[in-house]
Amino acid sequence: MAAPNEITPPQLLRLIGTPTAPHIVDICTDEDFDTDPHLIPGSFRHPHADIEGLKARIGSAPCVIVCQRGLKLSQGLTSWLRSEGLTAEYLKGGMFAWRDLRDAPRVPVASLPGKNLRPSLWVTRHRPKIDRIACPWLIRRFVDPQARFLFISPAEVAGVADRYGATAFDTEGGDWSHQGDRCSFDTMLDRFSLRTAALDRVATVVRAADTNRHDLAPEAAGLLALSVGLSRQYRDDHQQLEAGFHLYDALYRWARDGQGETHDWPMDKKS
Repeated sequence: MAAPNEITPPQLLRLIGTPTAPHIVDICTDEDFDTDPHLIPGSFRHPHADIEGLKARIGSAPCVIVCQRGLKLSQGLTSWLRSEGLTAEYLKGGMFAWRDLRDAPRVPVASLPGKNLRPSLWVTRHRPKIDRIACPWLIRRFVDPQARFLFISPAEVAGVADRYGATAFDTEGGDWSHQGDRCSFDTMLDRFSLRTAALDRVATVVRAADTNRHDLAPEAAGLLALSVGLSRQYRDDHQQLEAGFHLYDALYRWARDGQGETHDWPMDKKS
């Protein structure tokens, strides 16, 4: 019988990338982590003994505790948190089980900018449309749920990045930007090792809409129309970003679960 406070890797995989995903807390010892320095998407590292610090960090939100094998470290901390009324589960089999799960992405810690500081800080050009909404969505849902984004006039992006220690993205000639015919969204998928079937479908639609190549995906025209509409609806870039997250949440669920569904009228009437 499954433990009442465990979650399996397939169950966790279904939650990652959705707005209701739990906090994922990696408490692998430094020695264990250094042998395989990768993170489950959206997770953060925290010392297993710093329980008060962890409680302050996650508040009352649900969490999943991850250690190397899903044994004493994660089970002990999970039970401790539950004894204090928090919603906590441990990952069955730990990082070893996640690593063995087919199509489960793992983010190389070396790919994270800013020495993996949380929350991470990113800066780009103001008045975002497509790529500059898609990239923050990807970062928030799969890399750093607390990431912050600054929208600046194009001429000041490099200066703001330097003064505030931010990572510039989707800027011409930048490191986190378009590469050939690929978008900044594609660049981030590659850097963060997040190439899954669903995210590849999203990337194709984003690329088609952002580079005016609607032949790549019929959904591109719709994404462009909605993105332009959002930019006209919101004067504040941060309000537009939050509204745009709903758009990409829906696009991701379509790409993961619903691309085969169609809709037509009139309905097929059968006697």
